[in-house]
Amino acid sequence: MTSPAEPPTGRTFHFAFDPLYRALALPFGVTPGRTGVDVGGGRLVARYGPWRLSTDLDNVEGTEVSGPYRTLTTIGPAHLSLADKGLTFSSNARKGLCIRFKEPVPGIEPTGRLRHPGLTVTVADVDGLAATLAAGA
Repeated sequence: MTSPAEPPTGRTFHFAFDPLYRALALPFGVTPGRTGVDVGGGRLVARYGPWRLSTDLDNVEGTEVSGPYRTLTTIGPAHLSLADKGLTFSSNARKGLCIRFKEPVPGIEPTGRLRHPGLTVTVADVDGLAATLAAGA
């Protein structure tokens, strides 16, 4: 159901970077030009510097707006939740969208053995991403 892929053609949702998040993500290769959530061609592809998560839109179970977040637990590189193995790509502490998957997908490590039941992203248009995923899933 999942595989690494090039970003699909469709709509791209850009991350909303706060200055401190942008500065502390830079050493990890995370820049606005290397981030985004692409939805199209039946796929969801999220990019956050060197990290990628890709899945079919049919695998999206639902979404939930969340935030605010604690800065110390979200700033910098991609984050793995030790509680539920969820993945977070966070560029600010204000607001994001948690995307839940029917089947967990790989994302934080290159072998694909570790799989995530959800992904939280802090894109600029959280509501637009939620509506796009609801329409496409």
